[in-house]
Amino acid sequence: MVRKKQTDIIKELKDRELIFHLVLTQLILIFVSVVLGLFLFPDAASFFRHFRIDLSVWGYGLVNGIIVVILDSALMKILPKAYYDDGGLNERIFRTRSVPAIIALTAFVAFAEELLFRGMIQTHFGLVWASMIFAAMHIRYWNHWYLIANVLLLSFWVGLVYVFSHENLLAVMVMHFTIDCLLGIRIKKWGV
Repeated sequence: MVRKKQTDIIKELKDRELIFHLVLTQLILIFVSVVLGLFLFPDAASFFRHFRIDLSVWGYGLVNGIIVVILDSALMKILPKAYYDDGGLNERIFRTRSVPAIIALTAFVAFAEELLFRGMIQTHFGLVWASMIFAAMHIRYWNHWYLIANVLLLSFWVGLVYVFSHENLLAVMVMHFTIDCLLGIRIKKWGV
């Protein structure tokens, strides 16, 4: 019943409204990150040490992102289409966007979400809390066991990449971006 209502709400939103709400949500996450950062980090230098351009960005971030996309694409072909039914939201977000718009949007989402979930929550409260809160934030998946399990496992995977990259936020931002961007382009070209 709740799922039907969500689908109806998504259908009623105009394209601009949908993107507005997505961007607004990400701006709120950035704001929350800044506020938390003021309390959780003793100074700016201790925060910015989590941004490093090194091999972990490509070796952990890009490689793991590509692996996730390959696995997810294979599962999309094997599993019933209903397993990936998110009420049409991803289709609405990506289907009509240009590739440059998908790149910009997914880069923004990756930055905002990883800044909060890895940079603030995981850094200070641990992998389990970051992954649980990340999954909980994906409200649209709560009524769908496969999607919530998928996002929870993916969040743990991203969290482990953060650990193995020695807490490099750029590595997990690149991983998150790679997943969202490539899957967004896949949805644009071939649908869900």
